Amino acid sequence: MKKGFPENFLWGGAIAASQADGAWQEGGKGVSTQDLRYFDTLWDKNKRTENRNTNMTTSMFEEALSVQEETHYPFRFGIDFFHRYKEDLRLMEELGLKIFRTSICWARIFPNGDEEEPNEEGLQFYRDLFRECQARGMKVFATILHYDTPVQLLLRYGGWKNRKMIDFYLHYAETLFRNLGDLVDYWLPFNEINCSRFNPYNGCCLIKDKEPDYMNAIFQCTHHQLLANALAVKAAHEILPGCKVGGMIARFTTYPLTCRPEDVMESILEENYKNYFYTDVMARGKYPSYTDRMFENLGVRIHKEPGDDDILAGGTVDFLAFSYYMSMTATTDIKQEKASGNLVTGNKNPYLKASEWGWQIDSTGLRISLNQMYDRYQLPIFIAENGIGAVDELTEDGRIHDSYRISYLRDHIAQMKEAVRDGVNLLGYTMWGIIDIISCGTIEMSKRYGVIYVDEDEEGKGSKRRYKKDSFYWYQKCIRNNGEETEGLNE
Repeated sequence: MKKGFPENFLWGGAIAASQADGAWQEGGKGVSTQDLRYFDTLWDKNKRTENRNTNMTTSMFEEALSVQEETHYPFRFGIDFFHRYKEDLRLMEELGLKIFRTSICWARIFPNGDEEEPNEEGLQFYRDLFRECQARGMKVFATILHYDTPVQLLLRYGGWKNRKMIDFYLHYAETLFRNLGDLVDYWLPFNEINCSRFNPYNGCCLIKDKEPDYMNAIFQCTHHQLLANALAVKAAHEILPGCKVGGMIARFTTYPLTCRPEDVMESILEENYKNYFYTDVMARGKYPSYTDRMFENLGVRIHKEPGDDDILAGGTVDFLAFSYYMSMTATTDIKQEKASGNLVTGNKNPYLKASEWGWQIDSTGLRISLNQMYDRYQLPIFIAENGIGAVDELTEDGRIHDSYRISYLRDHIAQMKEAVRDGVNLLGYTMWGIIDIISCGTIEMSKRYGVIYVDEDEEGKGSKRRYKKDSFYWYQKCIRNNGEETEGLNE
């Protein structure tokens, strides 16, 4: 039996280009879908929830296209990682990271998404970034598409509803493999591919009021993305023999609320429909047995072309990755109290505490998820995201005392270790987001995840100076100790 983390365990941190880079009109970059998401600091909590990206409308979209300002569009300024990445990577080297996960911005490589020739300035930025990672002893974990699709692909083709998107995406992916392949250690074709269902604007560029059959459009997009994922895996293996390409979901761990058989059955359906449907296709190369009934229940009829099944079968992944933030419960009782969460809301678990944003904190659920995923597929697993969003206070002496984040990390890492002892082949852990960035769901800067504080507010104001939080020093010791004796580490 394994006693703990292997010596080569990949301790890391993760960000996304759209949430960090800024420089939205520099270096030949085109406009991305994330650049159009509006935020107003005057919104109250209810208004912020109402105006999340899940509710992108045609009027909001068209207005965003017509304005150039940044104040109300936080993804346009990010944390200026584009210009400050060397400074930030120095901090991550000091932290001791073994691997750094970030995404590549499609619109920085192909500004409109459908060009034949790439933007060389964009490619050079990523060469420089990844070489800097290597020089500082960090492997590179690159996500090819992390929500930020070139907006022209939506305007010209309708986004992922259109099968032409597969070809555009594959051309983009092959360009990355040929130009950056020697600098990347692990690839993810899509971030949280199940996001297409639960956050369709982010996941597949759908605007709800434009779709006469919204659910069918979602799953048609999903089919095209699953094909693109498989083709990217196949292309990577041909262009870069021996490379590692994974598949990723947002993990929605679901328990039955009670031992009523109806609740147990509901939890099984929730797990299948929200999680395993996507990993079954990516890992096993075919749609699972429950697909027909799931589609019938949802009123979905997707169009498949001859040869699609062969494409899926020929592009299975080398490893699986997931984000894990919380768990939820399943019940047939429609009156059950709801709780917030990543991409979705779920039924509240009375045994769990919640974060400031209502996400239920469940470290044991991470161990459960790891065991379930590994037992089902017997593929190596990467925890691509895990962390807690919180309001951090910068003191007058430049300190951030975030004991709540330390407790969260300590508890989740302890459960990771238990999963490894259970026999799970766990490759690594890239904490989200290792440095404060714009929150994807709420578009807030005040919802901070990092162990590095960025002095910036939701309008982009501030010095942008970086500060080490107390959690920085805790995670540093954790990495140095390879996750051992985390209980004994000082806060």
